[in-house]
Amino acid sequence: MAGAQDEHEADATAEASDPPHWLRKVVLFLSGQTISLLGSMLVQYAVFWYLTIEYRSGVYMMLAALFGFLPQAVVSIFGGVWADRHNRKYLIMGADAAIALSTLALALIMMTGFDAVWLLFAVMAVRSAGAGIQMPAVAALIPQITPTRNLIRVNGINGSIQSGMALLAPAAAGAIYAWSSAATGGTAASLVPIFFIDVVTAVIGIGILAFIPVGTVRRASDVQTGYFADLADGVRYIVHHAFVRWLLIVFAIIFVLTVAPSNLTPLMLVRSFPAGTEQDVVNLAVLEIAFSVGMMLGGILVASFFAKRSRIGLIVVSSLVFGVLSIGLGLAPNVWIFFGFMFLVGLAVPFFSTPSMTLLQETVEPERQGRVFGFVGIVMAVAMPLGMVVFGPLADVMPIEVLLVAAGILTFVVIGLAVWLPAGQRAITAARTASQVAGGDPTVAAATVEEAMHSKEP
Repeated sequence: MAGAQDEHEADATAEASDPPHWLRKVVLFLSGQTISLLGSMLVQYAVFWYLTIEYRSGVYMMLAALFGFLPQAVVSIFGGVWADRHNRKYLIMGADAAIALSTLALALIMMTGFDAVWLLFAVMAVRSAGAGIQMPAVAALIPQITPTRNLIRVNGINGSIQSGMALLAPAAAGAIYAWSSAATGGTAASLVPIFFIDVVTAVIGIGILAFIPVGTVRRASDVQTGYFADLADGVRYIVHHAFVRWLLIVFAIIFVLTVAPSNLTPLMLVRSFPAGTEQDVVNLAVLEIAFSVGMMLGGILVASFFAKRSRIGLIVVSSLVFGVLSIGLGLAPNVWIFFGFMFLVGLAVPFFSTPSMTLLQETVEPERQGRVFGFVGIVMAVAMPLGMVVFGPLADVMPIEVLLVAAGILTFVVIGLAVWLPAGQRAITAARTASQVAGGDPTVAAATVEEAMHSKEP
């Protein structure tokens, strides 16, 4: 009884120390980002479907991955530094505006009749570069306006909202794209209406974010070091921070062996389960909806029933599950079982992504979070295209089913090794130790995990 009373008093004290109006800021921020995300997802689905149906080539899928992710990797090198030195709110707004302007320019050019495929790739590169600025700023802004004790719930809710948008976006994109494609004969001009919608949602998102007061963590005028010195400091931090380094390696494994080959599932759908152009669009939309329903449900489960479970345990188990589900996708005998496995893949994603981001937010000092999330963006943006450089061309010379099974087996083996080796054992111990840090102070937690990682005991 006394323990329950102490816990209640501790919760009341923590609540009293929360930043003022934090919930209002979080709600507004997530709302604006969700609206902006909807437009971005419409563009993402429509462009990818157009390339899949028009060219049916693994090489084109590889090019889409390269142009869509490598610029993000390059820009993220500096994006993390900017997120630590400048106001993260203005970085997000500027990146959104640049992406919207490039998309508007593409729409206007296509309305003149010029629709070369390289133009699509060029705008994909611009949008990717904008994400390199936006991603570390968003990831670092959430813990800036959210009390540490509520991070896992806010991240889980954010994942569920994004999954909800991911449920709405493919259905909306499929309907708009099918209507526009019928009107234009399936040419690239069918993408124009979706481009205009993306511009409008970006403007709304920027407008909402403008009303949220957000301070700068470190003022550039107060910092004596230059950008490259900050960048070098971030590199040294990653290199010497054994726990963060191990977690980034796990990220890389998942993005090379799971995310990259999963980008071939739309191509497998139109090749292995062909149904005609119009039905192919419907099937592609259903595939994405199945994935999104799974993600939404997974986000809800993480935010509610698994919010207090071991972060590192969720990461390890979900990583192994990805390997099993990749094998299932490759062995699916019909389109409905294929959809079912894609639903399960979506269900597993929040069990990996939410605890991973939360663990980094909880164990990295606030003044370095921008740079760390910048490197997370680099790993994700490089690993996936790197995997596609291998899997994309192979998809044109061998069945995608074989690639998915092979990738699943490799994922299971490599993640197993990453956990079994001494560094993995220390990482698991360190994460569990950090979870017991009083007050959830990221600075104290960072020191705690480092001490555990350099312990000679596995």
